[in-house]
Amino acid sequence: MELPYLEDVSPGTGSLPPRAWYARSDATSLSLNGSWRFRLSPAADTADDSFASDGYDAGAWDTVAVPGHWVLQGHGAPIYTNMVYPFPVDPPRVPTENPTGDHLRTFDLPDDWPTTTVGGATLRFDGVESCARVWLNGTELGEFKGSRLPHEFTVGHLLKPSGNVLAVRVHQWSSGSYLEDQDQWWLPGIFRDVTLLHRPEGCALDFFTHASYDHRAGAGTLRVDSDVDGRVTVPELGVDVATGEPVTVDVEPWTAETPRLYDGVLATAGERVPLRIGFRTVAVEDGAIKVNGRRILFRGVNRHEFHPETGRALDLATMRTDVLLMKQHNINAVRTSHYPPHPAFLDLCDELGLWVIDECDLETHGFTEQGWRGNPVDDDRWTPALLDRAARMVERDKNHASVIIWSLGNECGTGRGLTAMARWIRARDADRLIHYEGDATCADTDLYSRMYADHAEVERIGRREDTDGPRSRRQLPFILCEYGHAMGNGPGGLSEYQALFDAHERNQGGFIWEWIDHGLSHPEFGYAYGGDFGEELHDGNFVCDGLVFPDRMPSPGLDAYKRVIQPVGFAYDAGAGTVRVTNLHDFADLSHLSFEWTYISDDEASEGGELAVPPELGPGESVELKLPDPPLASRDAETFLHLAAVVGVTTTNWTKLDHGVARAQFRVSPRPVIRPATGERPQREGDLITLGPGAFDARTGELHTLNDIPLTSAPRLDIWRAPTDNDNGASWQGGRRNGLVWRELGLHRMQHRLDAVELTDDTLTVRTRVAPAARDIGLRTVYRWTSDGTRLRLTVSVMPEGEWTVPLPRLGVRLGLPAAYGVAHWFGGGPQEAYPDTAAASGIGTWFMQVDRMQTPYVRPQENGARADVRWAELQAGFDGEGVRVVGEPTFWFTARRWTTEQLDAATHRTDLVPGDTVWVHLDHGQHGIGSQSCGPGVLLQHELHAAPAEFAFTFSRRDAVPQVPPPVGPPPGRTSP
Repeated sequence: MELPYLEDVSPGTGSLPPRAWYARSDATSLSLNGSWRFRLSPAADTADDSFASDGYDAGAWDTVAVPGHWVLQGHGAPIYTNMVYPFPVDPPRVPTENPTGDHLRTFDLPDDWPTTTVGGATLRFDGVESCARVWLNGTELGEFKGSRLPHEFTVGHLLKPSGNVLAVRVHQWSSGSYLEDQDQWWLPGIFRDVTLLHRPEGCALDFFTHASYDHRAGAGTLRVDSDVDGRVTVPELGVDVATGEPVTVDVEPWTAETPRLYDGVLATAGERVPLRIGFRTVAVEDGAIKVNGRRILFRGVNRHEFHPETGRALDLATMRTDVLLMKQHNINAVRTSHYPPHPAFLDLCDELGLWVIDECDLETHGFTEQGWRGNPVDDDRWTPALLDRAARMVERDKNHASVIIWSLGNECGTGRGLTAMARWIRARDADRLIHYEGDATCADTDLYSRMYADHAEVERIGRREDTDGPRSRRQLPFILCEYGHAMGNGPGGLSEYQALFDAHERNQGGFIWEWIDHGLSHPEFGYAYGGDFGEELHDGNFVCDGLVFPDRMPSPGLDAYKRVIQPVGFAYDAGAGTVRVTNLHDFADLSHLSFEWTYISDDEASEGGELAVPPELGPGESVELKLPDPPLASRDAETFLHLAAVVGVTTTNWTKLDHGVARAQFRVSPRPVIRPATGERPQREGDLITLGPGAFDARTGELHTLNDIPLTSAPRLDIWRAPTDNDNGASWQGGRRNGLVWRELGLHRMQHRLDAVELTDDTLTVRTRVAPAARDIGLRTVYRWTSDGTRLRLTVSVMPEGEWTVPLPRLGVRLGLPAAYGVAHWFGGGPQEAYPDTAAASGIGTWFMQVDRMQTPYVRPQENGARADVRWAELQAGFDGEGVRVVGEPTFWFTARRWTTEQLDAATHRTDLVPGDTVWVHLDHGQHGIGSQSCGPGVLLQHELHAAPAEFAFTFSRRDAVPQVPPPVGPPPGRTSP
């Protein structure tokens, strides 16, 4: 049976051979982006081809924006799956129900368009999902697959001065869909640019810029191979040579830290094409990836293309925002998961400086459901399509200095097609490395790559003790192409990974999964995820796993990652009063940075100045500097030393002056002993017990009022938190999934039994047992209240009973205050949330923040907002109003929100959370870590919170109203954060 073109395994017909992409030349071009007429049909064969004919009346059709996806413009709905195909797996066949969008665009040639007798013209599509058939002025040009790849057609002979009609039929499903099972929304449409290019006689066709660098000689060698003869000029270097002719000159090399580009021109008889040339050499030497002779360390991130309104249709401003945010958060590398990005993104990586792993538009992950049976990458019939995809990626992107590694694709298993791709790429471009994660033998690659290997395995790999593969693999460099799954709250454990990258030469860093939450804007949910559009088969909020929220606001996870990978290290010797500063860059010195020191105390006194770090301090070098002595006042208050590196020049193209790059803090003097609140006698009158500023229910021992402030809920033990995505883990993950086990045990519905209320001379003691129904485990909990007349102290003692086989979510007390107490003021970690294994960005200081701003708006609500290492906290009625002060012994986690943990747990979207009449305050002695078990390892042992005997105390007092101007929410003095 002859299959229709959309089900044929071939990549298409009629298109031109792939070639290098460039943003502009002196040849005329016409963008065909804009409003197109549109008709949606439910199947591929329900509409005839007459719409492509001259004179067809599409006046009754709707319109869509191109670039764009029709499912985001009111026609159909998006679908999200992580791995499984949303249609029956019967390659290369696809369903009869195959949404098909017919697009029409009428255009006139501009007045300055050369006559059709001078040269020709090319019609270029930069991205169409998933299969397109094209006509111009009634003539069929061909059809193609390869959604995230360019396709061009010769059209000069068909053009007319006015009334040109471009018709494009796009099918949502095709044989190409089997090769595009990436973890993302299925979004059909013409989602990248459509451009008409004039091609003058003698124009440039394909060309390949080779620009290597000899780090020993400090010289670069340039050769531009071109299909059409011409000349290459680089005025700054005095270069003027014929195409194909090499020339060697002294140059400054290109690196991600120092992205030096030289402007040049390729001039043929009919066209002048601007060149941006970066000289660099990539190689594996001595078992390490080296650029320009130096080992590099990837501080990377995976990036899907996504916008909450437009899906994968991104404009240049959004792409620039992504690169600038990456640079400003110390990210130096991006893996273009799992397809080549819009080509303009790579221009930005060249300009601003990012290492790039450019990944082919290829993933067949859904075949795991069949044990890889029928996998196209191991079926010779599909090999031409695979080679076409590899060629279109390489030819398009080969002139980008930032691209140092080609990736064959993602999660395709293994097969002959991948080997064919690797061989073709090596023959075409021997100057870059090849990556693929899915083959443990590394038969076709230059490096060993893994996803989500746990810390212990990364340690073994770093020691070259990975004996589960061939011996030859142990000589290859190693990267984690995905790790630190950033789904919801997290990821945790990044500092420990970074220590392993630093400790072993073989371990050359990794790429966090991933950059952005793929939450689509939704009128009801705020941001939608899988299942919110009625999909029967979906993977829920697994699509929301980024370091930035859908609106590109950084998450706490991004701030933590920034600190983990910061390119400057600090160490403090308290005895000598010195600081050691280490340059952790791979290439750059520290001349672009300024350094500051600041002493800051609990009493908010501070003193600071400049730290004279030599600007010429080279990569890997350190300097030890003497600090001024701490101020005398610090002897009576807990004092910290803050050290900061900020941008000290105005010549950077990725940030502004004073942007924070790196920081550290060290305790200089200890926290003073807190004076006990004791001596006052509790008094009972009827149903009321009074003790200092507190009034208690005599029957239950519960605190009802504090300094005449009525509590909406008395302090009592709390161990439950709304499980995070990482608490719940993934179904395919090994090991215990704590969130599920916690709920199975009933930790979300603990019962509190009152055993006794006792009064002594100076203490009110309440004895309880806290336990889940149907279980024989519990927590014997004793509350001891004392007072000195003005302050009220609560000491909580906890003794586990029974066999606790799982960690606790949290351990602390929860209480409720009236809604008016909605401003928080604290001394401790901030400004953002932090948990035991995510606290790298938490800085000790004095912080003001409205309670509403203390919430982290994860797309799927979950535990969030805890501030770590808090010494004292206040909840106030406005910035200058009275309130409650809490001092902890020892330090504690502080959380405040306008909904209960139970409401947070029940919510599925942000819009489910509605502020109530209570500010719920959590004062936690302990928190369980976060980990990254949503698609990686769980919490490391040192960050687990186990049920064990514990005692902790909180002293409550009145916070008087004090008119004042609140300080800005931000870092402590010293500009220690951007």
